Amino acid sequence: MRSLRPHTLRARLTLGLLVLLAVSCAAVGLAAVVELNGFLTSRLDEQLTEAGNRFAVSLEHKEEPKKDDHDGDERADTRRQATGTFGARLVDGTVTNAAVVRPTGTLNVGLTAADRQRLAAVPADGRGHSVGLSSLDDYRVIATRGLDGDVLITGMPLEPVEAAVHRLELVAGIVFGAALTAAGVAGALWVRWSLRPLSRVAATATRVSELPLASGEVALPPRAPESDPRGEVGRVAGAFNRMLGHVEDALTKRHASEERLRSFAADASHELRTPVASVRGHAELALLHPGPLPPEITRALQRIAAESTRMGAMVDDLLLLARLDAGRPLERAPVDLTRLVLDALTDARATGSGHRWELDLPEDPVTVTGDAHRLQQVLANLLSNARLHTPAGTKVTVTLETDGTTASLKVHDDGPGIPEDIQPGVFERFTRADRSTKAETGGAGLGLSIVAAVVEAHGGSVTLESGPGSTTFTVRIGDA
Repeated sequence: MRSLRPHTLRARLTLGLLVLLAVSCAAVGLAAVVELNGFLTSRLDEQLTEAGNRFAVSLEHKEEPKKDDHDGDERADTRRQATGTFGARLVDGTVTNAAVVRPTGTLNVGLTAADRQRLAAVPADGRGHSVGLSSLDDYRVIATRGLDGDVLITGMPLEPVEAAVHRLELVAGIVFGAALTAAGVAGALWVRWSLRPLSRVAATATRVSELPLASGEVALPPRAPESDPRGEVGRVAGAFNRMLGHVEDALTKRHASEERLRSFAADASHELRTPVASVRGHAELALLHPGPLPPEITRALQRIAAESTRMGAMVDDLLLLARLDAGRPLERAPVDLTRLVLDALTDARATGSGHRWELDLPEDPVTVTGDAHRLQQVLANLLSNARLHTPAGTKVTVTLETDGTTASLKVHDDGPGIPEDIQPGVFERFTRADRSTKAETGGAGLGLSIVAAVVEAHGGSVTLESGPGSTTFTVRIGDA
């Protein structure tokens, strides 16, 4: 039943108008039918009153004529009696005579026991009463008392009244049906025309809702056409356009801020590469000094070389993210993803010998279109993340699948899992499960953000499912 309800405002207004009009038509039709029935019945009562009980009186003291007995018919007074007039005589509540006027004369009527009971129940008050006679039809009758203490009943058929009422019902149904149909069509057109400005506002809102507003430059669609501000629809359109203006200003300022920040990150990363490399080179050169060095100096130079190496990797990651944010195009060439997985797992086994590494590959090579160097970086970051954030002895399984159009790469480990409060922002920059991570672990919080950025640049997606004893990163890339 829910699906049968109108969902749009236009449909609800049109249906509401039709329901109100249908109720009004039904009320008018019912009142007309009741009034016509009452009026015609009153006229019939007047005719019965004017006709009196002459026909019924003629049945007094007469022997009941046999059916089709014309001699008996002639004894009944049918002068000025309309065809179909019914007469009956009751003595002590029992019908002794009953006849009806026909075009050829008077005809006795054979009444059933139920008909006799109905006639006996008619009060002798000189007022009209409706009685249904199974041997005849529905009649309007008047009962009066005769001179001999008997009861005389005179009646006329209700068939003309009922025919007129049914005729009115038929005509009213046809007229009201046509009126409802015409009103429905006209009402739907009128409501549609009246709500046209609101439909334009809804269409504009739909186009805005389909825009990617999370980042980048956003071009909002043209404003909704404004109508009379004195009406509700006009006020809604005006308020909506003002809201779009504020949103556009905010998006423009946000984009400008992002551009400045992106430009700063790219410039800073680019400028830092040279001094960081210089620091690392001087530290390594000092360590190559042939003469003896104090242990403290040797240790300091080793730390300088290690930290400068780590800083250089971080600068390279920031520069890569800045270029990806700027929309720098990646290389588009066939990449053997199976080979990349094999090479990445070989490197992971060499650096993480304390973990158990397993591989699940399809029989046929999986090829995608993309940047081989960046995809290799995605694999390296995922495996490095599994190695650095799980204890020794953890099993890490790399699974590669394809359905012919999309390649799916899964990196699963049975480690302790990622805390729930970290999971929503795990792909954001500088996100780390432990803020106190030591420098020697190499955790800068950029590895997974690079994974997300590179996969997104390839038109793919990366998801995380993590819980105690099970963590799975799933990368999907199309055009497999």
